[in-house]
Amino acid sequence: MSCEKAARDCPEAALFHMSVLQKRADFLKAARAKRIPCGSFMLQVRKRSAGEAQGIRVGFTCSKKVGNAVARNHAKRRLREIARLELPSLGQDGFDYVLIGRAEQTSGREFEKLRLDLRRGLAKAHGKSA
Repeated sequence: MSCEKAARDCPEAALFHMSVLQKRADFLKAARAKRIPCGSFMLQVRKRSAGEAQGIRVGFTCSKKVGNAVARNHAKRRLREIARLELPSLGQDGFDYVLIGRAEQTSGREFEKLRLDLRRGLAKAHGKSA
């Protein structure tokens, strides 16, 4: 399959590349920013200063309260997927987003409701109605 055909057949989310937060300092900066409870997870939103980084950046974290390694990885995979699907259209350039998993709620919630939680959280973060 040619690259052009693959680009036509893939949804926008599959082609969107977002930077993933990996440095502790970036997570700490986001922790001091706005926190939005989203029901099944916590969303932290931080507007970056000029020249700090480009595009949308996103981070994921789940503490041991979420469960053992298997449960934490499952919760993070679900958070990664909703971010991949929703941030290209609802996220804003120049912002950092950190999604924090919650015990039992992140893994146990229906996937569509999890996506809706992120949509509502992003709308609240950017002052729009959901």
